[in-house]
Amino acid sequence: MQRLLRLFFLLLPLSLLSQNPITLEDIWQNGTFSTKGVPGFNFQNDGVHFTRLNGTTVEQYDLRTGKQSGIIFDAATVTEADKDWKGVFDGYSFSADESKMLLSSNTESIYRWSKKADYFVLDQKTKKLTALYPGSKQRYANFSPDGSKVAFVVENDLYYKDLASGKTTRITTDGKVNAIINGASDWVYEEEFEIIRAFEWSPDGAKITFLRFDETEVPEMTMEMYRGGEYPELVKYKYPKVGEKNSVVTAHIYDIASAKTTAISIPDREKSADGRLDDYLPRIAWTPQKQLCLTWMNRHQNHQKLILADPATGNCSVLLDEKNKYYIDLHDVTFLSDGSGFVMQSEKSGFNHLYKYDMTGKEINAITKGDWELTDFYGIDEKNGLAYFQAAAENPMQREIYSVKLTGKSQKKISKESGTNSAQFSSTFDYFVNTHSALNSPPDYAVCDRKGKAVRQLEQNKDIEAKQAAYGTLPVDFFKVPLKYEASDKGPAWEGTLNGWMIKPTDPKFQNQKLPVLMFVYGGPGSQQVTDAWKGANYWWFQMLAQQGYVVACVDNRGTGGRGEEFKKMTYKQLGNMETQDQIEAAKYIGKLPFVDPARVGIFGWSYGGYMSSLCLLKGKDVFKTGIAVAPVTNWKWYDSIYTERYMQTNKENPDGYEQNSPINFVDQLQGNYLLVHGLADDNVHFQHTAEMANQLIAKNKQFDTMIYPNRNHGISGGNARIHLYRLMTNFLNEKLKGDTKEAARP
Repeated sequence: MQRLLRLFFLLLPLSLLSQNPITLEDIWQNGTFSTKGVPGFNFQNDGVHFTRLNGTTVEQYDLRTGKQSGIIFDAATVTEADKDWKGVFDGYSFSADESKMLLSSNTESIYRWSKKADYFVLDQKTKKLTALYPGSKQRYANFSPDGSKVAFVVENDLYYKDLASGKTTRITTDGKVNAIINGASDWVYEEEFEIIRAFEWSPDGAKITFLRFDETEVPEMTMEMYRGGEYPELVKYKYPKVGEKNSVVTAHIYDIASAKTTAISIPDREKSADGRLDDYLPRIAWTPQKQLCLTWMNRHQNHQKLILADPATGNCSVLLDEKNKYYIDLHDVTFLSDGSGFVMQSEKSGFNHLYKYDMTGKEINAITKGDWELTDFYGIDEKNGLAYFQAAAENPMQREIYSVKLTGKSQKKISKESGTNSAQFSSTFDYFVNTHSALNSPPDYAVCDRKGKAVRQLEQNKDIEAKQAAYGTLPVDFFKVPLKYEASDKGPAWEGTLNGWMIKPTDPKFQNQKLPVLMFVYGGPGSQQVTDAWKGANYWWFQMLAQQGYVVACVDNRGTGGRGEEFKKMTYKQLGNMETQDQIEAAKYIGKLPFVDPARVGIFGWSYGGYMSSLCLLKGKDVFKTGIAVAPVTNWKWYDSIYTERYMQTNKENPDGYEQNSPINFVDQLQGNYLLVHGLADDNVHFQHTAEMANQLIAKNKQFDTMIYPNRNHGISGGNARIHLYRLMTNFLNEKLKGDTKEAARP
């Protein structure tokens, strides 16, 4: 009998034995479930070595073996340095020939991507270290192609330093905070176009092209920071909301030899009613023929041109012209070094693909084709005539890595495992670091050769797999939601399926019970949450909720990515309409499952997801009992110009789209439980959205819960902010959705 009992317990699933309970402290405080990553690889020119910062040394490693092969720089070996050098640094970069280095110290974040720091130039041969610009911190320090000079931005003006003579030249003189920016981008270009360094050296280092942002007439935002002083600290910056004035952006070329600046005469620029330039220049590049290439877009972002400029005269010609009935997603242009043409991404076939053009703008061939999406472009190995890219070619929820000839022939899948694969290629494309994960599998990292064969494993996160077993995690399963809509004022007829994932409690104590559901949503244009990829810290929170008896589910609505242009762009000018319909119908579908209590369905989202959870709770008042919105957009007219107008045009042009799809206009329909959360220092989705939403809820006498996080930005992190937030949300769900007034365990 004892032997049989032992066998019985051995055969029981580990999740039904004395599993370890997942706690908020384990997730957000103790690092119990943190996956191990690998540092970013700074590949060297030979394609087989990379460097890494370790304390005050830059070490060299062989990518193939992982063994250290040398010390590139050791702060202790500096033979001569400026008095400002303190012997520590936090970042570095090389000149093109790797003979010099830029070392950054005291790096300070500005917005999402932008930073400033104290830079030092190291001569590898002499080991002499020189301060780039003693005094104010510098931004975007960048070597000239021959390594003889460094260009940088200080307090909104562009400079360069000749390293041989030590002479610093100020290229612009009109830079002014919240007025004129030279060589760096404004807030909205950084956030939405992801451009921060707005200058580029010409291939021969003889010229620098730069963008000038005149944000004088852009309306100003003010945030209050609370740091313990007698008065709040005011932070002011320019932020163009929908329909407001954007920065006037112009392009210029500075000639090193003559010290003259030439303005670029871009033809047919779009202007506002008052005559101001009212379009976008989101990319700058140089061709091998030493011509400047500017990417131009109209304000609606449905018309794009590549414009070639003569550096001597500033005169321009159009290289490529593309229009779209919806909008155009911005992509970089890649010029071939032999001068034969360029490669560009486009959705003109209905799916995102790569195309090759000659230098007259004539299409030579499609490099990739088919009813599937190219999701990332890694670059071109010109020596072998190959392009490398990531795609969702086999399944919209998965990602593979491919190579293909520039002729469009011989496409080969080089990733070996199903799930989600992403690559970082070496300089010669001989090797790449593959990051792989799946819905139930944490990330693993391997060095692979150009054919995808694993050379060595870097990190497999086996300890996380062991913890999944020890903590009794439940499988996350994919499912599909079938939908059919008849044509109506809410949209055209549509029939298809939506992709979803779900975690179902399996503990015997929940058998024969109707369980509460938490739906997690993002849902924004081109995004995907339902992918065969690891979900990070939220995976463990969702598992914790499932241990406590919640069904957790996520569904990607229409408008999301991976399924072609029409699926993604059908929400154009009506953001929130179809997406909300889909989430409501998905909740109804889930509510009919035999183990689900349809009267206890909640929804949670952050940012665009907070917008969606708010709209779903209000428009789906008969379906959703509880909603949590973190940092939500509550009225599109309060969000930034570039993002919102891309998908909605302006409030003046599309009043119905704004009126019918902004949560603030539907607060009178609130019947369920609503938790509204925001950071006071959110420079992206301003606290204004939550403040105005609260005003309307109060005006309509609607009760709600709220929490504010002073000095926290859009990510609400730092100190105990994240665990505080997740404890708040857990307790709210337990009380309002599950009906359990017991608080989440505290330390």
